[in-house]
Amino acid sequence: MADLPVLVVGDVHGDFERLFQALKPYPAAEWHTVFLGDLVDYGMFGVGALRYARDRSNSTVLLGNHEVAMLWALRDPVRIGWWMGLGGQHHDLDELAGDAPLQSWMRERSAVLRLADGTLLQHCGSDSYATLTESDDPHPVDGINREVGRLLAQAGESKLWDVLSGPNIFETQPMRLERWLEMTDCRRVVFGHKPHGASAPRQYHGGRAINFDGGLSRSHHKHRRTSPVGATVAPLDR
Repeated sequence: MADLPVLVVGDVHGDFERLFQALKPYPAAEWHTVFLGDLVDYGMFGVGALRYARDRSNSTVLLGNHEVAMLWALRDPVRIGWWMGLGGQHHDLDELAGDAPLQSWMRERSAVLRLADGTLLQHCGSDSYATLTESDDPHPVDGINREVGRLLAQAGESKLWDVLSGPNIFETQPMRLERWLEMTDCRRVVFGHKPHGASAPRQYHGGRAINFDGGLSRSHHKHRRTSPVGATVAPLDR
């Protein structure tokens, strides 16, 4: 996948139809597709979107806070009502409960991805991920992903939910953005999580931070106005 151009997919939130249409111009064999998480909840086809992303060739699927919430509800039935209040669809939970391979695959997802060109991809635009690794770790991206795997294996969803639900501080706090890029040895960071309201992925601070959540899902209560699919699904500029 290293030689392929990168296609970024922001928050899908169960709108499989719009996702399918958005990906039509981008054949899987010709793109490294990176999903930034939150494929589930709000829309009716969250598990279908997960399976589609999993099975699309040359794809990387990162963990979003809504995947964490769904896994938490699956493990602990006490959390089901909370998760449904976040937009969870009970039929999706039933489907996931009956699909052990999909559960295992979800628990193996990374939270951050560093590309060879120095681009960092993650779900939310926050440096909260730093709490998942030591400040002096020479390989913080690897350290973060190891800790994510450990937490998912040891009922640590609460901590992961807090980390992956952080506000998009990179939009308004350039000093924290620069410290995060320095810590991860990256030149820019790409994220989703909070709808940006623009007609294309929104860039901040000269392109050092880019938000790809264009409000794709027509079922999300915050997406009152349907944005172009290109605000969420678009090639990553080199």
